[in-house]
Amino acid sequence: MNDLASNAKANPSATAHDIRAERHAARRAALACMVALAVVLGIGRFAFTPLLPLMLHGGAWGQPQLDIQHGGWLASFNYAGYFIGAITCAALRVEPARMVRVGLVATALLTLAMGLTGQFWVWAMVRFIAGAVSAWTFVFASQWGLRRLTELGAHGWGGVIYTGPGLGIVGTGLLVSAAGGYGAPAGWLAFGAIAVVLSIMVWPVFGDTPPNNAGRSQSEGARVNPAAQAARPTHPPHRADAFWLIVLYGVPGFGYIITATFLPVIARHALPGSAWPDLFWPMFGAALMVGSLLAARLPVHWDNRSLLAACYVLQACGIALGIVWPTAGGFSLGSILIGLPFTAITLFAMREARRLRGDDAAGLMGYATAAYGIGQIVGPLVAAPIAEHTGSFSLALWLATGALLLGAAGLVVVARRPRGRGRMPDCGCN
Repeated sequence: MNDLASNAKANPSATAHDIRAERHAARRAALACMVALAVVLGIGRFAFTPLLPLMLHGGAWGQPQLDIQHGGWLASFNYAGYFIGAITCAALRVEPARMVRVGLVATALLTLAMGLTGQFWVWAMVRFIAGAVSAWTFVFASQWGLRRLTELGAHGWGGVIYTGPGLGIVGTGLLVSAAGGYGAPAGWLAFGAIAVVLSIMVWPVFGDTPPNNAGRSQSEGARVNPAAQAARPTHPPHRADAFWLIVLYGVPGFGYIITATFLPVIARHALPGSAWPDLFWPMFGAALMVGSLLAARLPVHWDNRSLLAACYVLQACGIALGIVWPTAGGFSLGSILIGLPFTAITLFAMREARRLRGDDAAGLMGYATAAYGIGQIVGPLVAAPIAEHTGSFSLALWLATGALLLGAAGLVVVARRPRGRGRMPDCGCN
């Protein structure tokens, strides 16, 4: 957030009013994107996690009771939709702000639908569509927000954008903990109403004039934005760089999703009768917010791939803790270690995509997000049958831990190679 002060020194002709206006614009853009991601991810995707135990416990309002296998299928339908949404981002020719608005409306309606319907196939369709909508909105909100902050020289606010999912996770987790006695349908309806209110709050921001017409030319923006100049690549990006970003960004999709989907279920099984299981998911969300803000303070010239490798190791340690130390302390520390790098991983990956493709990064962001989505689809489909067969999630969690460590090793190897070395298959992201 200190980038704006640096811009003022680099451009002495800027008036105090101009600086205040830019600070206000940066804050407004970052907070609007934060709220948008809180709605489409924190509610649209991750409200399912704290509500799943209620859906497994028993039906209400005529809704059927789920078993763990069907709960896993619903999770995978959502992740399949996320994958389809991500991989089609490159084909969409829509103004980013307009796509964010569409995503907000769709998420609110789909969340309400989960509380008004009771047939499994309807739930499956709703979760699939919600997944696609969340991917579209995530990619275009990232593109719109990061572009806006780059032009304003306010890179430090990028971390605020990615606290949005954590904000949604904390809110949904605490609300379910406090009002779980009303049942899953009431929870879905309440979250849908909250999504409507939050969408109305940020709606005007995404109707602003597009950033490129915000009052100064591209050359002027570059002149007063030394941070943006420092982050600009000194040589043309190679296709291999994009290929490895896509492949290795897919690893944490599988690595984290088993815990993220079944954490309350796992914790309730390990700590029967305890009040702690309701708190682990909000802990995850709170750590996510802290990690995103800390990640944004790191120097922009640090290698994103090395930062991603460190994040993968942290998540692997967090997952392993829940296996070897299945106590309130172990799950608490594990939730924090998994949450801290969660959106930091997204921030570093999206920064790398922008480093490679600049303002045309939406396609690469979409393909990388699609790879992440594949891991998310596979995770519950692997974990649920293993848990049904063995009576424990331990084996599935060890698989997730191993995948993250292998992904970290791959990133270390790639980071040590000269950028663009070697030729890789065409990832289709040019």
